[in-house]
Amino acid sequence: MANNLATLRNLLLLTLALLAGIVTAYILSPQSSPSGQPMFKTLGGNFTLQGVNGDVSLHDFKGKVVVIYIGYTHCPDVCPTSLAVISQAMKNLDANQREQIQPIFISVDPDRDTPEQLAEYSAFFHPSFIGVTGSREVIDQVVSQYGAFYRIVEMKDSAMGYAVDHSSRIYLINKQGELSNTVAHGAPPEQLVTEIKELL
Repeated sequence: MANNLATLRNLLLLTLALLAGIVTAYILSPQSSPSGQPMFKTLGGNFTLQGVNGDVSLHDFKGKVVVIYIGYTHCPDVCPTSLAVISQAMKNLDANQREQIQPIFISVDPDRDTPEQLAEYSAFFHPSFIGVTGSREVIDQVVSQYGAFYRIVEMKDSAMGYAVDHSSRIYLINKQGELSNTVAHGAPPEQLVTEIKELL
């Protein structure tokens, strides 16, 4: 009897996990407009976070294409890889195109990532990067707005103390300040360049 209950419980947990994955995939997938172009009706929107020089709001960059990545500086692999893709994409564009683009790195680890640390870390990848963070409440709001997720994972046997599991997508904001598309982790810089050029 106990074994049967354990099996049923495991099946229920697996089903719930699969449903959560399906819902997340649906939310993050672009919806088609009548013209056939992808659009995000419910995701995105303005936010205000703190950079090394003070408040940074998305609407500050209307008229530019904004490339957003959400992560944290202590991330061992996923974040550096994605930021390197953005950096290479920027390098693959000409000077006039780069002037029309603003990359932003949002940290979900405000306890360790100060605006000063974020400025230094972001500049390592590209000088035009702006690193921002904020209170946990504001970060959670931004994460929710963009259909992202993160969770703190304790690491009792590590000097780091904790890690942060998080989604890994690059968000593309058009010149009107609207979320236009996302690029999945692992996509090559060439794909990002193509997506950016469509918004210039």
